[in-house]
Amino acid sequence: MSQKITGVLTAIVTCFDQEGALNPTAQREQIKRQLAAGNGIFCGGTNGEFFVLNEQEKIAVTETCVDEVNGRAPVVAHIGEISTRETIRLGKQIAKLGVDAVSAITPYFVPLRQEELIYHYQTVADALDVPLFLYNIPARTGNTLQPETVRTLASHPNIIGIKDSAGSYESLSGFIKAAEGIDNFNVLNGPDSLIHQGFVDGCSACISGLANAAPKEINAIWARFSAGDIDGSRAAQENVTGLRTDLYSIGFSPAAVKKAVSLLGYDVGESRYAVRFSADEEQKIRQVVNQYLK
Repeated sequence: MSQKITGVLTAIVTCFDQEGALNPTAQREQIKRQLAAGNGIFCGGTNGEFFVLNEQEKIAVTETCVDEVNGRAPVVAHIGEISTRETIRLGKQIAKLGVDAVSAITPYFVPLRQEELIYHYQTVADALDVPLFLYNIPARTGNTLQPETVRTLASHPNIIGIKDSAGSYESLSGFIKAAEGIDNFNVLNGPDSLIHQGFVDGCSACISGLANAAPKEINAIWARFSAGDIDGSRAAQENVTGLRTDLYSIGFSPAAVKKAVSLLGYDVGESRYAVRFSADEEQKIRQVVNQYLK
């Protein structure tokens, strides 16, 4: 990949039908919404519920995204599995579909040392012919990529960046600093609360779960920033931060985001994992949607 990925990539929800099976028609509708707002696609990630998809479903979701986008925006697909072997196995299949890049969370459940994480990512990058993003999300995996580890991995010609979803400015700024002076290495911001600040500090793009519910509102942060309207970008961020705070006080992503999208009138289905909203919680989500998005 010769160019940096810039702007907004939506960590797109995976759409299910009433029986809980993949719903490609609804998936395409959501992709079109994001493209219309100027956003690219990150598929098979946390908001895509990768953890409850089998291998063939992960491939099918990616195939639908690549086909619908049809070169009009970047498509990055998540391939992270618990083992190096399975990450490579999935990555090779996903690479055949025509994605611009892939991304992999750290292995999870078993604690790993930094040198073991270096081994894992270098081995994956060596095995794939598609560019690889590191993906730091320690709250979900139990393993944290350290800035010095990322700087070491950045020297690999097929590792082109990192998505940081640790949730703190300290973590994000650490990776930005680690990437200083390294050409063609992207730092992608994960937390929706840090999109504007990430761009100010040097992130090339953000990957946003909240953009499923608020595609235009999230894109406005980038659009205004890239046009030089820093105050306007900051104001757009403040609106998004209010939405995020109020929505996540009721329930966490991805289920809360998916419920919000559903309450906007889109048939994305229920989250497949064991989470359910009470009638009171659903009404609160509806009020948040009406306040910020209608």
